[in-house]
Amino acid sequence: MSREYASGSGSGSRAAIPYDYSNNNKNERFANHNKPPMFNGDPEMFSWWKTKMYSHIMGMDDELWDILEEGVGDLKLDEEGATLDRKAHTTEQKKLYKKHHTIRGILVAALPHKEYLKMSDKSTAKAMFASLCSLYEGNKKVREVKATTLVHQYELFRMREDENIETMYSRFQTLVSGLQILKKRYVASDHVNKILRSLPAKWRPKVTAMEEAKDLNTVSVEDLISSLKCHEIIIPQLHFITREWQNIPKFGATVNGSQLNFG
Repeated sequence: MSREYASGSGSGSRAAIPYDYSNNNKNERFANHNKPPMFNGDPEMFSWWKTKMYSHIMGMDDELWDILEEGVGDLKLDEEGATLDRKAHTTEQKKLYKKHHTIRGILVAALPHKEYLKMSDKSTAKAMFASLCSLYEGNKKVREVKATTLVHQYELFRMREDENIETMYSRFQTLVSGLQILKKRYVASDHVNKILRSLPAKWRPKVTAMEEAKDLNTVSVEDLISSLKCHEIIIPQLHFITREWQNIPKFGATVNGSQLNFG
């Protein structure tokens, strides 16, 4: 651990006070943790960035996301987002302005300069965010078409024969994230039932067992995926046992011209 010693002030003897530089590393890690996810200007990455921004902002203060979507009401702001008459505001308006200042700063910090210039004339965080969404997601009509397409993909979602649970779940999460961004939301039980219905025929015994043993409305998606991964490990063993059992001569079968009779 790196330390230096600072001398106390005043006359007479000076006490050596250790300075712990490890705190600098802690502060740096904390600062990096609070940095918003950066958008690189790639249209293909916008939905992913938007999802990360939602998680980042909600983790800080859910009211900040509300301001980003709903705006600041009748607060009057200049082109830089600063209030025009702060002293005349009520206590609630001052609180709202402070939160708006915070979320606007987060949004600006998440954009490269060339992206910021595209919306530098927008005074509110809501207007800036709406401009971004319109630019990279399209207008309301385009978003409705995208949402309809994703809903259709959700309903037709199936696990492929050549993929494992991890890969299937990754595809499913990407699809669900896209639906959430476009405000097409499902509850956990919808996802649980959708995943079970998407499994190939070889999973049917597992699906039947879960349906009979549990109330699927109380099963979380995480618990379901964990259970499926465990079953996935033993599937090859089950197939081996099945083949061995099928190869055992049955009563009355003929082997080398002789009929087998047990007992």
